[in-house]
Amino acid sequence: MDFADARKRMVDGQLRPNRVTDPRLLDAMRDLPREEFLPRAVRARAYADEDVPLPGGRALIQPMAIARLVQLAAVRPGDRALVVCAGTGYGAAVLARCGARVTALESAEPLLAIAGTALAACLPAGAVRLEAAPPAAGFAAGAPYDAILIEGEVPEIPAAIAAQLAEGGRLVAVLGAGRRNGVATLARRLGGTVTTTPAFDCATVALPEFAAAPGFVF
Repeated sequence: MDFADARKRMVDGQLRPNRVTDPRLLDAMRDLPREEFLPRAVRARAYADEDVPLPGGRALIQPMAIARLVQLAAVRPGDRALVVCAGTGYGAAVLARCGARVTALESAEPLLAIAGTALAACLPAGAVRLEAAPPAAGFAAGAPYDAILIEGEVPEIPAAIAAQLAEGGRLVAVLGAGRRNGVATLARRLGGTVTTTPAFDCATVALPEFAAAPGFVF
């Protein structure tokens, strides 16, 4: 498979027609080898217009969806960015290529192993700080952040993570109930208050790490 040609087709056929206009983002996704962020058995699906399943019920988010989520975060060169549930590191790599200083937070060992190898192969050393830790509390050691991306669907924006936003900072998440009919949402901290605005429909896999605890059944 000609992956370079597949990347070009992805940008021209999936991203540009779907309101992805940031030239830095288009260049990043045209250049980054998305296949490196997948297990070898599914690399042929790297540029398909769909989520690609990963171990542990996770997924590499559909190209158009991750592009629009990153674009919504509106990162500027030098911004401090946190990616929560970074998976195999592709979203973090895209943010880094757009000029952000990225911390990627992940707890699943199989995904961390892929991310470590892929990030080392695709980016300069230190471009992404990969941290192995549970995601629910964010990563306070690197806060405050100018941009936070939660890479997958969650039922609500966790207060502990929103608290790590800098003044003027943006948090992007897909909010939903686990039925693949979520809404990409932008949260902003202005005047010390975090407000949220729905942005666009976004169907993606719910993050098991943020699933609501089952209630009692009588």
